[in-house]
Amino acid sequence: MSGNRASLRYAKALLGAAQEQQVAQEVFDDMVLISGSIQASEALKNLLASAVIKGATKLSVLKSGFPASHELSIKLFELLESNKRLALMADVAKAYMSAFDISQGKITAQVTTAVAMSAELEAQVLAKIKALTDKTVNLEQVIDPSIVGGFVLRIGDQQYDASITNQLNQLERVLTLQ
Repeated sequence: MSGNRASLRYAKALLGAAQEQQVAQEVFDDMVLISGSIQASEALKNLLASAVIKGATKLSVLKSGFPASHELSIKLFELLESNKRLALMADVAKAYMSAFDISQGKITAQVTTAVAMSAELEAQVLAKIKALTDKTVNLEQVIDPSIVGGFVLRIGDQQYDASITNQLNQLERVLTLQ
């Protein structure tokens, strides 16, 4: 929990500095690249999480791995290294991306379904979310066969669970209480 709060604090501070210097978009692009790279590379993820590898080595890897990064992104690497928090790099990048989107009037909604949504259904979901939030919506689709059917919609910290699995669990609770 404290890791999430720390990541959010670093991300908000970075966003504030980037907005002040009017380079928020450039830093956002860096954070997208960094987050994607860490997520895609198990070796990079393990390197950053390792308590055995020295912070200076981790910092060197980040600087050489992302040489075209903006000066503020490099300063973030250095700050995280000096505070012994480089393990939070992926979380800080995600938190920055989220904070940047919010500052731009965008939100990310995650829809979990048992099977892939059709383009028509996706358009209907986007339209409904846009009507509810008055913001530009980025829809992220997750396929999870364990929900059997229906969907789970997550917008920020709110969740609407209309999955068959949830309905069966509710029915089971009602029947076991009687």
